[in-house]
Amino acid sequence: MSRVPVALLLVAFAFVESPTRADDWPLFRGPDRTGVSKDKGLLKEWPGDGPPLAWKTEGIGIGFSSVSVSGDRVFTMGDGKDSSFLFGIDRKTGKKVWERKVGKTGGNYQGPRCTPATDGTLVFALGQFGDLVCAGAKDGKEVWRKNLPKDFGGQAGGWNFTESPLLDGNSLIVTPGGAKAAMVALDKKTGKPLWTGAVEGGDAAGYSSVVIGTFGGVKQYIQLMANGLVSFDAKTGKLLWRYGTASSRFGGNTANIPTPIVTSEYVFASAGYGRGAALLKVSGTGGKFAVEEVYWANQLTNKHGGVILVGDKLFGDRDDSGTPFCADLKTGKVLWTRKGGEGRGSASLTYADGKLYIRYSDGWVVLADATADKYTEISAFKVPNGKNDTWAHPVVVDGKFYVRERDVLWCYDVAAK
Repeated sequence: MSRVPVALLLVAFAFVESPTRADDWPLFRGPDRTGVSKDKGLLKEWPGDGPPLAWKTEGIGIGFSSVSVSGDRVFTMGDGKDSSFLFGIDRKTGKKVWERKVGKTGGNYQGPRCTPATDGTLVFALGQFGDLVCAGAKDGKEVWRKNLPKDFGGQAGGWNFTESPLLDGNSLIVTPGGAKAAMVALDKKTGKPLWTGAVEGGDAAGYSSVVIGTFGGVKQYIQLMANGLVSFDAKTGKLLWRYGTASSRFGGNTANIPTPIVTSEYVFASAGYGRGAALLKVSGTGGKFAVEEVYWANQLTNKHGGVILVGDKLFGDRDDSGTPFCADLKTGKVLWTRKGGEGRGSASLTYADGKLYIRYSDGWVVLADATADKYTEISAFKVPNGKNDTWAHPVVVDGKFYVRERDVLWCYDVAAK
């Protein structure tokens, strides 16, 4: 019988992946980056003071990061006294298991914005000043790190680096921005660049996060940058198409933040600060692509709460007004907007089991029907430490509802008993 050296076995097992489960939320906006949860059997309404609290974790620092959830860990980020940190938290108890320094603190609005990405074995976090760190999911031990400005000439906007990295198989996708590396694909195990993709004339990173689409048989990485949408070939990093650089679209906007939505042959992208949203039809043959603007809708602005697609209906917040809307994807027609109810300021939202989970920047959280005929608010409560400018997106997975409120992470049990 042949003998394999123990050292080689240790190397081999070091990167054996722990596969993500159906009840995981490994990326910002979920496994498919839609903000739509697959959870079923959830509470149809909440008590007056909110659903039962499973646990809370204090001391996660100031920041705007949401959570990723995989295996027995919950991950988030926050500014401590001397560094921005990546935290690994026990999924059952809320106990902080480990913390890993990422980069310096501060920023224009203090704290990290990135939601970590994880494959269950490794976890990836981006600090507000471009420090990209890979750590072990179980123990937080650093595996590798990069710095987007130093290593790739990255260029962020005035509100610093904000995106949440995308994991796709063995590749980690990030958006340094700048003249030479608008987008890069890295080997997730080593941090070694697989390709760099450039935009003619360069472009700053913006504040959005990359999504995957396949058009004309070509897998693509699509991103809303500072001056418009771009799409790169997932295999080679070749720029395939670009849209919306005019000042009447996304070009020159104060900030382009929401994550685009890909559905079938269409891409929907929205921005705030009074801009609007586009529905694009993308077609391609022989490696060449055409982008048709189906509509531009000035009424579908969204600043940073995100837009989600349920069936053929869009749900989001009008800019950051605290006025959720429902609109028809195909036409851009607004079907309803909220009038009255609890919560003020920017509304970020997710969907689960027929309901919208909406959290407002003043700390109020609302459960509402996800229907196209009218806005119906079912339940509402205020998170105990809720204040202004708390913009982390809510997450519903495995019967738990996660709400990040400044330096506290609240985990509520929303499974029906």
